[in-house]
Amino acid sequence: MSPLVPPGTDILAAATAPWTGHDTRLIGMVALAIGVIISLIALLDFHPFVALIGGSVVLGIGSGTELASVVESFGAGMGATLGSTGGLIALGAILGKLLADSGGVDRIVDTIGSRSGPRLMPWSMALIAAVIGLPMFFEVGLVLLVPIIVVMGRRTNTPLVLLAVPALAGLGTMHAFVPPHPGPLVAVSALSADVGTTLGLGLLAAIPTVIIAGPLYGRFIARHVHTEAPAELVASLVKEADEARDAGPARRLPGFATSVGAVALPVVLMLAKSVVDIAFPGDAWYNHLLDFLGTPLIAMFVAVLVAMVVFGFRLGRTRAEVRTVVSAGLPAVAGILLIVGAGGGFKQIIVDTGVADAIGKFAAAADMPLLVLGWLLAVLIRLATGSATVATTAAAGIMAPMVVGTPPVEASLIALAVGAGSLFFSHVNDAGFWLAKEYFGMSVSQNIKTWSALSTIVAVTGLAMSLLMYAVFV
Repeated sequence: MSPLVPPGTDILAAATAPWTGHDTRLIGMVALAIGVIISLIALLDFHPFVALIGGSVVLGIGSGTELASVVESFGAGMGATLGSTGGLIALGAILGKLLADSGGVDRIVDTIGSRSGPRLMPWSMALIAAVIGLPMFFEVGLVLLVPIIVVMGRRTNTPLVLLAVPALAGLGTMHAFVPPHPGPLVAVSALSADVGTTLGLGLLAAIPTVIIAGPLYGRFIARHVHTEAPAELVASLVKEADEARDAGPARRLPGFATSVGAVALPVVLMLAKSVVDIAFPGDAWYNHLLDFLGTPLIAMFVAVLVAMVVFGFRLGRTRAEVRTVVSAGLPAVAGILLIVGAGGGFKQIIVDTGVADAIGKFAAAADMPLLVLGWLLAVLIRLATGSATVATTAAAGIMAPMVVGTPPVEASLIALAVGAGSLFFSHVNDAGFWLAKEYFGMSVSQNIKTWSALSTIVAVTGLAMSLLMYAVFV
C-alpha cells in the first residue's frame, strides 16, 4: 500500500476486499460514462452541462441502479455542490466586476508597471496577472490584461511573447490552484478539504510555478517565437489608451492600496481563520469571530460589501449604478454554475454506485499515490474535454471516497494536485487556447509552443510542489 493511500477504515476494507466481476463492470461503466462526456463535448460540441448529465445517466443505468435512484442521486449531488460553491462563485464574479469597472485593475497595472524597467517587465506582468487572477476567472482576466500587454509592449518595444507568457502563467496558475475559483472550490468541497489550508498551500505552490512557467519560460520561448498582435487590435488599443491617459484627471480611480486590499481581503480572512485554528486553538472570542469571518461565503460577502463601498459609493456612483455593476457580474457565471452543479451530480452517482470503492481497489493494487492518481485522472479528462472545470469536477468526484479519513493537509494537497492536472497541455479543444492564439496573433504551432507548453509546465510543477509539500507537512 502506498504511503499516500488514506487510513480510513472503509476505504481500507474496500481496498483489501477481493476483486469481483461487478468491480470490473463498474470500472468499465465509469470509463464509458467519461467517454460519453468526452465525445459529446469534443465531437458533437455539446455544452459540458448537457454532456455531464448524459454521462451521469449512462453510468447510473449501466451500473444496474434503479432509474429513480439515478435521478435522486444526481439531484442530491447537484444541490449539495451548488449549495457549497454556487454562492462563492457568484460573489467572486461580482467582486471581479466591481474591480474592473471602477478602474481598480488600471490602478494596479499602472502602479506596478510604472516601477518596472525593461528587464523587470515580464516579472511585473506575472505579478499583475497573479494579483488580478486571485478573484477573476481566467477568460475575464485575460480580456482585461490584453490591452495592457499590447499597449505596454508597443510603448516599450518589448517582444509580445515576453509579456504574454508571464501573464498567461499568472492567470492560469491562480485559476487552477487557488479558491475561490470554481475548480479549486469544487475539489475542496468534494474532498472535504479546508478552504483556508488549500488556499495557503495553493499560494505557496503558485509562487515557483508562476516564476518557472512565466518569466523564465517566457524569456526562453521569446527567442524562438516572434509574433505581433493583430494590427486592428493594436491600433484600437493604443488609441483608447492614449485617450484614457489624456482624460485621466477627469476620472476618479481607486487607490493602489485600496484596489489590492479589496482583492486580498477574502484571502486574508480565510487564511487568518486557518492560522488561528492551528496556532491558537481554543474557545476564545477571537476564535469564534474568525471562524465566522473566515468562512468562505462570509469572507467573500464581506469583500463584496467593502468593494461596493470603495469601488462604488466612494467614487461617486449612485446606488442604482452600483446595483447595475453587481447585476452585470452574474450572467457570465451562469454556465459555470451549471457545469459545477452537473459535475456534483456525476460525482454523487460515482459514490452511490460503488465505483469509487472499485477504483480504491485498483489504486491499492497499483500502489499509486493518491496525489499522483488524482493528478493523472484530471490530466486525462482535461486532454479529452478541454475543460479545466470539468476535469477538476470529475477527477475530484472519483477521488472523494478514497480521501475519507486523510489528514486535512493531505486532502488539501490532493485538491491542489487535481487542480494542477486540470491545466495540463491546453490544446485545440480548449477555449483558452483560441483566446491566446487570436489575441496575440499566433499560428497554431506557435500557440502550442507558448500557451500549451506553459500550461503543461504549470501542471507538472503543481504536482511536484504537491509532492514536496506532502513530504514536508504530512
